[in-house]
Amino acid sequence: MNIRVIEAQKPSVKKKKRRVAAYCRVSTDNKDQLESLETQKAHYESYILLHSEWEYAGLYYDTGRTGTKADIRDGLQNLLTACRIGKVEHILVKSISRFSRNTTDCLSIVRELLNIGVTIYFEKENIDTGEMESELILSILSSMAEEESASISKNEKWSIQRRMAAGTYKIGYVPYGYQRDENGDMLIEPAEAGVVRFIFRTLLAGNSTDTIASALQQQGIPTRKGGKWSGSTVRDIIINEKYVGDALFQKTYTDDSFRRHNNHGEVKTYLVSEHHEPIISHEDFDKANSLIRQRGKEKGIVRENGKYQNRFPFSGKITCGICGGKYKRRIHSHGAEIAWVCNTHITDIKRCSAKYVRDDVLKAAFITMLNKLIFSRKMLLRPLYDSLKSDSADESIQRMNELKLLLEKNLEKRYRLRQLRGQEIIDNVVFSREMNTLKKLSEEYRNELSILSCYTSAEALEVTEMEKLLRYTETTAVVEEFSDALFHTFVDRIIVYGRDYIEFKLKCGLTLKEAI
Repeated sequence: MNIRVIEAQKPSVKKKKRRVAAYCRVSTDNKDQLESLETQKAHYESYILLHSEWEYAGLYYDTGRTGTKADIRDGLQNLLTACRIGKVEHILVKSISRFSRNTTDCLSIVRELLNIGVTIYFEKENIDTGEMESELILSILSSMAEEESASISKNEKWSIQRRMAAGTYKIGYVPYGYQRDENGDMLIEPAEAGVVRFIFRTLLAGNSTDTIASALQQQGIPTRKGGKWSGSTVRDIIINEKYVGDALFQKTYTDDSFRRHNNHGEVKTYLVSEHHEPIISHEDFDKANSLIRQRGKEKGIVRENGKYQNRFPFSGKITCGICGGKYKRRIHSHGAEIAWVCNTHITDIKRCSAKYVRDDVLKAAFITMLNKLIFSRKMLLRPLYDSLKSDSADESIQRMNELKLLLEKNLEKRYRLRQLRGQEIIDNVVFSREMNTLKKLSEEYRNELSILSCYTSAEALEVTEMEKLLRYTETTAVVEEFSDALFHTFVDRIIVYGRDYIEFKLKCGLTLKEAI
């Protein structure tokens, strides 16, 4: 008997291919740079496919986007999302400056990706972020790219400022009432100019900006962008110097971190007189702006850092329970009595019957409400806080995880679909139909994910606000006088249902009714 031992064969292990993607960017949309982008795309696609140990994981790109801000580049953000869900393991980029001209952004992204096992290869600089010792070199080269960007930006600013000083600078966006001619100069647009004249004439006749906005809305006159007229929109027209033919340049500026700010004297401005044909006379313009400033002082509104800030604690916080309108502050009996009145009631008494409510009554109601919470903190606030804290958002989190998996599968299906088309297994008609369906589903998943994310964040905020209120009531014996700070800390808004009762909507989610 012959016995032959046949050795077991170990199953061959197929080496998993490395998923490699590429990123390209051009900073403008002009024809030459778009052709450059197409060249880059073709180069990287063929380059990745040449490596047998690599698997093509897509090509991501941005056009007409600056390299100084990562958060506004959709292509880069899509690439980072693919990395986070495990669809990309290695990224190819032409150079550091194409990836990011901001050192902080560049290093932040590199480190985040390294933490999840994703590396980047910068072709021009021959840097692979998988080699940890290259981070110092990366930092230096990123700084050089950032300095280069800053230098280009300074040169562009210098060029623009010279044109501003010479009065030859072309305005980027012409205001309502004007249009451009073939040379880019401002010309009066007759129909819109008539509306501008109506606004100034009606304001000088004694009407408020809100009243003017309502009149324009009722007449069916559209804004430049087709939106609704508002008091602030009307006011922006009244204060715009361009309607007297002048042009004030550099009202905003960009700082060294490429962030835009309103200019309050930090950099030079350039006022060019008789820059274009006026719509309004200097006399009417000065009268209208003087009237706007005077009304602002009367209402206690001051302008600071380019924003309007309210001096009074209830400003913008009171809503009418009858019509939903906002309440405005009014002074009665020659200054002896301060009251709050529904704006709709002021405009048209037939549309809202709400009567005014005295300022001191609202303050007294707030004090009473707060003292009730102090007294009942153990019976009301503590159990409610414990309940909110223990109520986790398990269902929301579970659904969010499900949506992330669905997005991952959706991305996989789209990748497979592209493969099928590339292999000519399906035609373009089927590809387009299926791809559109998958993209629509992906958008729906992302929208739901965004809503759930906001919802869970809101729940966490309510717990924080409840904790703040509980801590205050546990350390305070009694409230004896009204405090602006306390009101803003705990109250989101007040709803007035007439002179019988009001409701305080607290930031922690509680709604408390109080008789007045």
